[in-house]
Amino acid sequence: MNKFTSFMASLSPGFWVAVGVLAVQLPAVISGGFGMFRDEFYYIACSDRLAWGYVDHPPLSIFILRLLRLAFGESLFALRLVPALVAATLAWLSGRLAKEMGGSAFAQFLAALACGVAPVYLAQGSFYSMNIFEPLCWMVCAWLLLRMIDGIRPRLWVPFGVVAGLGLMNKHSMLFFGAALVVGLLLTKERRLLAGKWPWTGGAIALLFLLPNLVWLARHDWATWEFMRNAQAWKNMPMSPLDFFKAQVLLQHPLTLPLWLAGLAALLFHAHLKKYRAFGFAFIFLFILFVVQRGKPYYFSPFFPLLLAAGAVVLDRFAVSRLGRGLRGAYAALLLIGGLALLPMWVPLLPVESQISYTRAIGLEPPQMERGRKTELHQVFADRFGWQEMVAVVARAYDSLSPAERAECAIYTQNYGEAGAVDHFGARYGLPGAISGHNNYWLWGPGERSGRVLIIIGGDREDHLQAYEEVTLFAVHINNYAMPFETDLPIWICRRPKVTMDQIWPRVKSFG
Repeated sequence: MNKFTSFMASLSPGFWVAVGVLAVQLPAVISGGFGMFRDEFYYIACSDRLAWGYVDHPPLSIFILRLLRLAFGESLFALRLVPALVAATLAWLSGRLAKEMGGSAFAQFLAALACGVAPVYLAQGSFYSMNIFEPLCWMVCAWLLLRMIDGIRPRLWVPFGVVAGLGLMNKHSMLFFGAALVVGLLLTKERRLLAGKWPWTGGAIALLFLLPNLVWLARHDWATWEFMRNAQAWKNMPMSPLDFFKAQVLLQHPLTLPLWLAGLAALLFHAHLKKYRAFGFAFIFLFILFVVQRGKPYYFSPFFPLLLAAGAVVLDRFAVSRLGRGLRGAYAALLLIGGLALLPMWVPLLPVESQISYTRAIGLEPPQMERGRKTELHQVFADRFGWQEMVAVVARAYDSLSPAERAECAIYTQNYGEAGAVDHFGARYGLPGAISGHNNYWLWGPGERSGRVLIIIGGDREDHLQAYEEVTLFAVHINNYAMPFETDLPIWICRRPKVTMDQIWPRVKSFG
């Protein structure tokens, strides 16, 4: 019993926060949280076609997903449990960062708590995507760099390179973080860490991890760069620096604002933390970069666990020395209450109508990150509705065809979410795999069906008449909770093609 008690006492304060983060996510994990998210369908389709790259992301998250499916089958619970565990680990890691910067046990707890209540990590932890792995990679690299600054251990560039390489194989934005750190180091006396062979060794290791993806990109006309240019030009919502800042306030939770602002100020100016000033300059560099590039606000989120940790360290020291211990405890209690109050806004815990009523009642809206009409349910929830019902309508359209027509019929969709849903749910109806011009579906091609009969999900009759003589509206799929472009969705049956599928295919390419 004494050994068990000693073991429990030895666990870091951040560990217990991580347990709490996992506990609040579990109800949504177990229930499935409104169903599968748009990107999850696409990732599953990608994991059925393993490659060293995809139009819109590197392969690491897809490889992990393939392993999960092999180990646990088509289990939504297993799919959702992994991001929830990563979100919990991120909260723990924020506490570890505070410890590395000299924070007390309370500072570690406060850093972990602030990270644990941050809406962006709670939302990303509620469904499977590459995004939840990104802050973990960034912050492990930050922790290693902190240790190098503290102990002048240049050999740590080797594990830094390994983690950075894994981060690059998860999301290419790891390059931005690496560049920001280099800029930050060059602007401070810690540039000494860039001297010698070890930084080059770490960089070479990271490049070695990325090399297979670079080869894939070269063989596919650098598709990811085309995707990024199109997203910046046509998809991502332009934001002023002030709007971008406001989005960070909401994504990190309004109550954490004084903490991460204090953390940024401390990294730049505070005597105790000024040796870590490179991170402050890196933050400024990235803020400017993402605003100029029209990046979505959540692209910046992986940096904030470090700021929260720095803020917790300096606030703990200030509160104890100037204001007493009561204030820090009150702030921690306020963070906990505020975090729980906003939890249903980001994690699918309520029935859908209650969710809508709750969102109206609190009067807060998530930042709009893409062009288009708003919905009552924000995108992280709305993109989980309507998929099974849509595929059922498509199946009825397919069953209405003659046997000869079904043998030649292909199913075309406007985006990878629709295509992935057809692939995922269509097997139970005997549907052929979907085809689409969107992102990697375009690379996978038009398939083996002739397309002399084509079922098209969405789009306009006038557009479809450019390729088919006969375009008949079969039904309109309606779901009041889905995204606007997935509501009132026409299902067309097209016959008598004017051109072949091979002739059509170059025209339908849509990277973005």
